[in-house]
Amino acid sequence: MAKNEAKADSARRRMVIESIVEGRKMEAYAEHRTKEMNTCWMCETICYRKTPGQKIGEKWICIDCLRQMKESLDTLDEWEEELAMQKDARSQLDGDLGH
Repeated sequence: MAKNEAKADSARRRMVIESIVEGRKMEAYAEHRTKEMNTCWMCETICYRKTPGQKIGEKWICIDCLRQMKESLDTLDEWEEELAMQKDARSQLDGDLGH
């Protein structure tokens, strides 16, 4: 019976040691990879493999924020037209009212 307990203890110790070694390997890997990770300055998402990022000047921006900015810039002409029409309408209304 004592032999079985000794074998069980030995197996448990081996599993614990293997677990500690694997944990240290993961810590070393994560520490190594954090140099490649950056934070998006707009949404503070970590830019890495799942969410790639692009360095613009000194700051990083994630692909999602970059897409949103692109969509906004693509519709910039429409915004400017709307603003010009509103300005024209305001000036015409002010002219009709005698201001």
